[in-house]
Amino acid sequence: MIIHSLLDTDLYKFSMMQVVLHQFPSAQVEYLFKCRSKGVNLRPYIDEIREEIHQLCQLKFREDELEYLGNLRFIKGDFIEFLGLFHLPEKSIVITEGEEEGEISIEVKGSWLHTILFEIPVLAIVNEVYFRNMHKDLDLTEGRHRLQEKINLVLGATDIPSFKFADYGTRRRFSKVWHAEVVKTLVEQLPKHFVGTSNVLLAKELKTTPLGTMAHEYLQACQALGPRLRDSQVFAFEKWAQEYRGDLGIALSDVYGLNAFLRDFDMFFCKLFDGARHDSGDPFDWGERLLRHYETNRVDPRMKTLVFSDGLNFNLALDIARRFDGRCKTSFGIGTNLTNDVGVPALQIVMKMVRCNGQPVAKVSDEPGKTMSVDPEYLSYLRHVFDLPKV
Repeated sequence: MIIHSLLDTDLYKFSMMQVVLHQFPSAQVEYLFKCRSKGVNLRPYIDEIREEIHQLCQLKFREDELEYLGNLRFIKGDFIEFLGLFHLPEKSIVITEGEEEGEISIEVKGSWLHTILFEIPVLAIVNEVYFRNMHKDLDLTEGRHRLQEKINLVLGATDIPSFKFADYGTRRRFSKVWHAEVVKTLVEQLPKHFVGTSNVLLAKELKTTPLGTMAHEYLQACQALGPRLRDSQVFAFEKWAQEYRGDLGIALSDVYGLNAFLRDFDMFFCKLFDGARHDSGDPFDWGERLLRHYETNRVDPRMKTLVFSDGLNFNLALDIARRFDGRCKTSFGIGTNLTNDVGVPALQIVMKMVRCNGQPVAKVSDEPGKTMSVDPEYLSYLRHVFDLPKV
């Protein structure tokens, strides 16, 4: 059994889930799985994946887990009471063979409130089932060597002592055991630079900080839940502010591209939110434009945090940190390069929301390969409404 605890997921699933409970409890959604890696055959493992997901759906939160969540400053009592009754509904997830050779199809349909926790453990399950079959008894010596090189690189970057980073690699990890070893090693060897992990279970067990705010699915769902499509990004940020009253203040910037984000991220949001997160497009250009935007809105960018999380490795993260050192606060979320850099190619798999309340929803990324929609007409309409370039 790969997943033993419902805490073995990313914190932003809980922060979004609490908003769903309080603001959108009746929303109905659909998620689809996609493997972007070419030539990968997942079909031989479909029965294993089904059995692991069956076991996942038997889990409930333990009392010590509920107590841990309840002690997080932004988690509310009624949400903890709801989680005490919660389990993932097995009837909402269907795993079949896909249309293309080697593909599998994983589809989740149901209440957003009851299905939101599927994504991260399902991706972790697919990863681990694949790697334990394709690379049985892999010697992790190479992985440990690569991890130590990264640690030495950070320790040697004495010109930027303020460099901070976190583990964002739950869904991409080689295995649960390797993930735990990586985070434990970082906690021990980089106490001044490693600020925490998105994985709530590891944060609890290793006494480090759980990190995360919102993901793309939150802003995508608001395309269907808000008063009108053009105002959906503003609607999403306002609902977030109603829930957290200034806490968890890192806004995700790339659901409609940076131009649309900056149009909506006005002086009110510039002052209210602690910063923004980059997840597609050129990180240097993004940072420069965001700093100019803060200055235009009479906000001192040195008081704001820019979080970078788009396919980072440590050399790139350190270069970004050097560019913006002293001009703003920076932090870095590193996923695959931490938790699945063991000497074999990592899988590129995602599980994205594609409908909410029966309506298509989409992400229009600054990086074309990250755009995902099941409805080309809706995607074209979305581009028109937000004045986005056609591709």
